[in-house]
Amino acid sequence: MSAPKIPDPGLLVISVLSANWDKFWPALLEELEVEFGPADWVSEEFIFDQTDYYDEELGSPISRRIVEFESLCPLDKLADVKLFTNTLENKSRTGEDRLFNLDPGFITLQSLVLATGKNFSHRIYQKDGIWADLTLIWQKKQWVGFPWTFPDYAGDDMKSRLTKLRLSYKTKLNKHKE
Repeated sequence: MSAPKIPDPGLLVISVLSANWDKFWPALLEELEVEFGPADWVSEEFIFDQTDYYDEELGSPISRRIVEFESLCPLDKLADVKLFTNTLENKSRTGEDRLFNLDPGFITLQSLVLATGKNFSHRIYQKDGIWADLTLIWQKKQWVGFPWTFPDYAGDDMKSRLTKLRLSYKTKLNKHKE
């Protein structure tokens, strides 16, 4: 029999996609920091061109920023984080279109898990219409994807960024355990 154990907290990261940064940034970052605490690192904008899925709604060209938060977060808060980011997206709507898309997730030593409102065969239901998507796993000192991993997360550029975030997480986790 296994004994239940609370897992280590994760590193909260949020991917922000938009073609209209001047209309909401840095006010969005301030709202995220009010909810999740100070950002520890915010990436520069970098191109998002692996799909045109968001072009009609967000405009183009789309770029991305990744926000890493200073404090670690309990893994069972993933759905709550996604519900909050959905609220921010909806507040920004102009008609049917959003100004930005927010994809929160947790990095742990083992994986990257993103939150989503869309069910699929490999996703695990959390609560209130939110699923957890096992996007990447850490194996043999590198990120490994799956057939369902989004192309932008499967690319070398993103994996390199996530590796740096994983190293940051490892440092924070060690301090957390002291």
